[in-house]
Amino acid sequence: MKILPIILGSLFFSNVFAQGSGPEKANQAKRVINIDFKKEKGSFNTSFNLCVGAGRANEGLRADWQQQLAVVRKECGFKYIRMHGLLTDDMAVYREDRNGNPEYNYQYVDALYDYILSIGMKPFVELGFMPGALASGSKTIFWWRGNVTPPKDYKKWEDLIRNLTQHFTERYGTDEVKKWYFEVWNEPNLKDGFWTGSQEDYFKLYQYSAKAIKSVNPAYKVGGPATAGAAWVPEMIDFCSKNSVPIDFISTHAYGVKQGFLDEYGSTGTVLDKNHESVSGDVRNSRKQIENYTIPGLELHYTEWSSSYTPSDPIHDSYHEAAYILEKLKQTGSAANSMSYWTFTDIFEEAGPRFTPFHGGFGLLNTQGIKKPAFFAYSFLNKLGETEIVDQDNSSWACKNKKGDVQVLLWDYTYTLPDSVNNQAYYVRNLPAKSKGEVELVISGMPSGGKYRMEIYQTGYKVNDPYTSYLSFNKPNQLTKAQVDKLKKENNGAAVWQGNITVNTSGKVLKKLPIRENDVSFINIIKLK
Repeated sequence: MKILPIILGSLFFSNVFAQGSGPEKANQAKRVINIDFKKEKGSFNTSFNLCVGAGRANEGLRADWQQQLAVVRKECGFKYIRMHGLLTDDMAVYREDRNGNPEYNYQYVDALYDYILSIGMKPFVELGFMPGALASGSKTIFWWRGNVTPPKDYKKWEDLIRNLTQHFTERYGTDEVKKWYFEVWNEPNLKDGFWTGSQEDYFKLYQYSAKAIKSVNPAYKVGGPATAGAAWVPEMIDFCSKNSVPIDFISTHAYGVKQGFLDEYGSTGTVLDKNHESVSGDVRNSRKQIENYTIPGLELHYTEWSSSYTPSDPIHDSYHEAAYILEKLKQTGSAANSMSYWTFTDIFEEAGPRFTPFHGGFGLLNTQGIKKPAFFAYSFLNKLGETEIVDQDNSSWACKNKKGDVQVLLWDYTYTLPDSVNNQAYYVRNLPAKSKGEVELVISGMPSGGKYRMEIYQTGYKVNDPYTSYLSFNKPNQLTKAQVDKLKKENNGAAVWQGNITVNTSGKVLKKLPIRENDVSFINIIKLK
């Protein structure tokens, strides 16, 4: 880290983090971002960190899972967490005695939810999958065998959901549970994937679930259909409207790849969608469907989203993922009430326990807790102040806080995947980033003579980029403790540059910095007393 005193009218940053830049820099046009400290857009929209995903509830009983969740809560600011398998047999929630009478047990659920609440988060309750004793069939999904069949008795399902909701109320209080969300099932439109029943069967399940939850407290929030590919939104609203079934929010999912949906092992060769409207177009369309239909104003929650739907896609580990995340979040704007990234950790066993430290897992952190570039995208977002400043640039945010500090988050998103090459063949390589020239950031309207400390943080090629370092180790199947420590130390998110500045009489701050393909930079300008 460099710490330098500087007096500002203009400021040029030397190429302190430009590994991989080439001679083509001279041919790049300069990008200029102009913002005025005094021009406020309004409160900064934080739908990006309202919720984050996790694999299944039982994994949440692990010490390392809980340790990682505490890290992302603290550094990325996530408020809710959603996961599969709350009612699956490994959570020991439901069984029946010899006479077929239900028996309920919430010991594991309590241990999990107590921990989540203890670190200041809340559950986004996904109701699924089917307890074996209540299931109408034997069809399961994943290594951990979540049963995906409808209930053999919908009244017993309703009683379970009511009893569970009553238990939450007794344990945590009405005021707390009013803040939660209850989402019915997961991706029921994937026939014989997550649901063996029909759309009609799902709507029946939803109706019984909503009735159970609202019978405990009408103010509790329930919604669905939690579909893959932004499906069934008008149909869901239509069903609830015509049948007077309560619904408080729409939930659905979107991923940025072009083929298939469910692929546990990444064996089909996923391809990142080149379409500029990928993911964000789905979100905006869902909002339009809600507003143009019979129950306008419903909350919209994308309870899963990412670049790829498979836990074996190396783009999740790549430095490209950070810029992708920011680009898509910027494009979606305020269309959704939440965009829940799937997932916060690679401790994720849909395809069974994983045997390598970097395997294309969904997580912001790998299994050893090493922070990926995607993690830094969210930690940078979480550092932005509460008031957004007007910014016409499509690939940046500018904010300020009540102290008078200014934050700017900027990035380049460049689609680099060659035609006829899939993610699994491309993102496993060492991929040096080409120069995109220079960014000039001009901040006007700053208090004249103000003294500040400026800090620059970054993720990109070979900067907070542990996967590229892992490649330099020749991709060992297991990392030694020394290698893990080295990767954590080298990718700890520390500032790449820091210095003190004084704003001159013009009230302007001019910053210039080089930028490469898929670089992400966070500039923090901290007012000194």
